[in-house]
Amino acid sequence: MPTDKKLNIGAHQSAAGGYGKAVERAADIGATSLQIFSSSPRSWAGANLSKEDVNAFKEVKEEYGIDPVVFHAPYLINLADRGATGEKSIQAMTEELNVAARCGIIGSVVHVGSWKTDDESPEDDEHFEHLIKSLKTVLKDTDPAADFLIENMGTRKIGKSFEEVGRIIDACDGDERLKVCLDTCHLHAAGFDLAEGYEDFFQQFDELVGLQRLSVIHVNDSRDDFGSLRDRHANLGEGEIDERVFKNLVTKSPTKDLPLILETPGFDGKGPDEENIKILRSHVN
Repeated sequence: MPTDKKLNIGAHQSAAGGYGKAVERAADIGATSLQIFSSSPRSWAGANLSKEDVNAFKEVKEEYGIDPVVFHAPYLINLADRGATGEKSIQAMTEELNVAARCGIIGSVVHVGSWKTDDESPEDDEHFEHLIKSLKTVLKDTDPAADFLIENMGTRKIGKSFEEVGRIIDACDGDERLKVCLDTCHLHAAGFDLAEGYEDFFQQFDELVGLQRLSVIHVNDSRDDFGSLRDRHANLGEGEIDERVFKNLVTKSPTKDLPLILETPGFDGKGPDEENIKILRSHVN
């Protein structure tokens, strides 16, 4: 499949059989970057990699030219939780970022969590301060080679608004390792228009968060209507997102210069595939 070297289109792939197998799966569908789970996304059990495992992964990654590779954090993470889940979340994120650094993986995309209150953005300082304390602990106890990528949310969870994301980063003293991953399905669900309002959106993002923090884009269509606050991915062209959004992603800065990682269900139902990659590339012309 011909590729546009100016674009870096990746995919989330299964790491069954080892991280190296995920690299091979990505290469097989024409991807040039990769997202994986470090271990089961629905378990607190972390990855247990030997030095040999790490070296083998790095060799395969270099052989196939897949770069970057990023983790997606477990779905159980809630760094705002003030009980056992919060403690386990700190431990899990600390382990994951340290594994990432060992493997030359750029970091982990994280659903930060939820406030567990009736208010989407509680003014109760105790809630917010606990989240910041948890984040600072993770950053302090992890290798600086791995970034913490806050993913924007399309539901009533932490990260739906960029005022909130910016406030979190500011409260962590602007730590340079705090980056952002934008998800097109989440943006659509939260009511952000990247078809007509692409430039305005990124101007606002720069003011509230900073474009230098934008690290990865998740490219997904949506099964639900604009502003639905529902997060259900669809294959490109089969959902409700205006195709102009995908054209803007691959033709305009800053997104065209970033890793564009698909998390689509796949036309065969087996996850991101070559057909979705071809569709995204077709919007360049």
